[in-house]
Amino acid sequence: METLTLRRWARDDLDLLRAANTPEMTAHLNGVEDEQQIDERNARYLRLWEAGEARMFVIEDGGRRLGSIGFWHTEWRSEPALEAGWFVLPDAQGRGVASRALGLLVDDARAHRDGRRFLTAFPSVTNPGSNGVCRRRGFELVGTVTAQFRGADLTMNEWMLDLEVGRASSGV
Repeated sequence: METLTLRRWARDDLDLLRAANTPEMTAHLNGVEDEQQIDERNARYLRLWEAGEARMFVIEDGGRRLGSIGFWHTEWRSEPALEAGWFVLPDAQGRGVASRALGLLVDDARAHRDGRRFLTAFPSVTNPGSNGVCRRRGFELVGTVTAQFRGADLTMNEWMLDLEVGRASSGV
């Protein structure tokens, strides 16, 4: 996986969202989305990139799509921030893909942060994989928050990275 790269999300990547929309992949996200929600997510990724409000990517290794990662503008603790989210398909999990992709994303966020200081992530408290990725990438756990997500309460860990301090390494 030395060729791991991030490629800008494209309209034709809709099937990647469908591949990730399984009970296994959405267990920590209050379940699957319907087809209309998936179509809307794909359109939102494209629209927000064009508007300069998000940067969504496909995680690739030698042209093979392994998942997705990106960030979008948000408000966090009454301050403009960026929020990151990602998924890695099951056959690529457990090999450091998400951690390496998050390192690349941090570098991109530093270059495209639009004056926003913090990159945040909110994995479910029940998701040890994504919480471990945040920890390995130098994010600081600053609390937990419960909010509505996909029609139900979801309790999430609140991770943040100060984009003005230090540098993330793209390696493992």
